[in-house]
Amino acid sequence: MVTIACVQTLVTDSIKDAARLLRQGELVIFPTETVYGLGANALDALAVVRIYQAKQRPADNPLIVHIHCLDQVEELVQDVPDYAWDLMHTFFPGPLTLLLPKRPIVPDATTAGSSKVCLRMPSSPLACRFIKECAVPIAAPSANLSGRPSPTRWQDCLEDMAGRVAAILKGPEAAFGLESTIVDCTGSTPMLMRPGAISLEELTTVVPTTHLAPTQTNLVLPGMKYRHYAPQAHVHLLAPGESPLAPEQSAAYIGLTPPAFVSGYTLLVHSPQEYAHSLFAFFRECDRRAIRAIYAERVSEVGMGRAIMNRLNKAAAGG
Repeated sequence: MVTIACVQTLVTDSIKDAARLLRQGELVIFPTETVYGLGANALDALAVVRIYQAKQRPADNPLIVHIHCLDQVEELVQDVPDYAWDLMHTFFPGPLTLLLPKRPIVPDATTAGSSKVCLRMPSSPLACRFIKECAVPIAAPSANLSGRPSPTRWQDCLEDMAGRVAAILKGPEAAFGLESTIVDCTGSTPMLMRPGAISLEELTTVVPTTHLAPTQTNLVLPGMKYRHYAPQAHVHLLAPGESPLAPEQSAAYIGLTPPAFVSGYTLLVHSPQEYAHSLFAFFRECDRRAIRAIYAERVSEVGMGRAIMNRLNKAAAGG
């Protein structure tokens, strides 16, 4: 069993220093356009196991492998269907993850024992430079303790992971604020497993047969099996204009329309994109304020709204 010793976490803007540590088998947090990732060499099983321990992540919850160019794809996966190449040529680099059959070079620790691996190419220029400098593909879930809201700023990562990782590569706030879209590309047609910044509607413009996964599936993918994205407060979902019967005194609200009740902390957003961008940062601010209840306005489950509701349902009780 590998254990995580308390280490001095370097906070740096040096890509070279961060990449050197990762190549040495250390854990390094780095920015992407979705959320900050907790990275290790995806081909080093020992380093990958340390991700699970640093995050306190269940061992059967697979990781996403990050690459910096399409030349790396066939080094890691095999039997890539033509439609998957169409998706990659359209959306890579970007907030899209594809599930594909892995090659033996990818250790089982990275895929939680699965014969399939999640593959993604970030569009963040800093992330791509970092991955290229590392000269290895990087396995990386979100850089937070398991179950907590994902981090969208390097300061969020420091709250959860200081002393658990060798370094944090500083970068800008994540542009999207929600994790990537995951599409299963191991069948005859692509299947949307986890909604994200790239919507079902956008996917179908490239591959019209793309469809939503059934509610019940045997596939275990990042962000699907366990309760995720949860602040310390209990999350309640409200219809637009709805008011809770008895809102708690220490309550917060986030939504597109003003709350129909008095809220101690309110964040009004002006679009689904802003809602997605702000959600996890809002949850973390609620934790800092010791908020006991969060009321979140529901949105229509189309486009970005599908991803927002996925995260809100996960954060709510029973999610």
